[in-house]
Amino acid sequence: MSCHVDVVGQGHPLVMIHGWGMHSGVWQPLVKRLSKKYMLYLVDLPGMGQSRSVEPYHLYRLAEEVAEVIPGVSDILGWSLGGLVAQSLATNQPDRVKKLVLVGSTPCFVNKPAITKMPGWDAGIQRDYFTDFSQSLDKDYKKTIIKFLTLQCMKAKDARDTIKQLRNSFDAKPAPTEKTLKDALHILLEADLRAESINIRKPTLLIHGDRDTLAPVQAAHWMMQHMSKSVLRVIAGAGHAPFLSHSEQFVEALDQFLEPDPSAK
Repeated sequence: MSCHVDVVGQGHPLVMIHGWGMHSGVWQPLVKRLSKKYMLYLVDLPGMGQSRSVEPYHLYRLAEEVAEVIPGVSDILGWSLGGLVAQSLATNQPDRVKKLVLVGSTPCFVNKPAITKMPGWDAGIQRDYFTDFSQSLDKDYKKTIIKFLTLQCMKAKDARDTIKQLRNSFDAKPAPTEKTLKDALHILLEADLRAESINIRKPTLLIHGDRDTLAPVQAAHWMMQHMSKSVLRVIAGAGHAPFLSHSEQFVEALDQFLEPDPSAK
């Protein structure tokens, strides 16, 4: 198994999957509160945090590796790149997923022209963003990471404090290798799960900041319209990391969605 996982708390299992270049430490500001109600499975994706890397490094392999270290049936929460992994899990191993929470997520990060049988996509960002990051990793890894963290919070309220929290959590575990970062960037650049996501039949909560510059909120609206069991919670003033900048609203939305249905007993 390639994934390191920290298990904290008690209650029904909630798997939390982080984004690009980060690790499970990004959830630390929420752990004390959430662990009173949930048994948290805080996953380090392969090659990040305390997890060793895998070859080949592609989205479906990441989802398979996560599936090996989590309970049989879990609520799955994925942020950013972790949202792609969570969608892949829900698509390919639906019996393992009870409910799905996608934070700052999208089926496709990059704008794409229309091709045969597939309409164009303009709810992403320009391809150049990710190719520029890949090239700048060669020059200054640390500076590139900080630039990426800053991009996640641009235009958000309290952006300075959120960036500080992200930088502090980034330094809490070993840094990923340049190869891992490039391989994971390639997933962000190439992944297009639109066809798969519309077939997800699990109850899904979409939490999105209306000032997200990395995964524009239009992507969340698209998912709400095309995923039959999805609900959308847009957090005003939040960027790409609403769980840090607006933690109270984030936890409230999460608890409300994951609360067991009394009528189901």
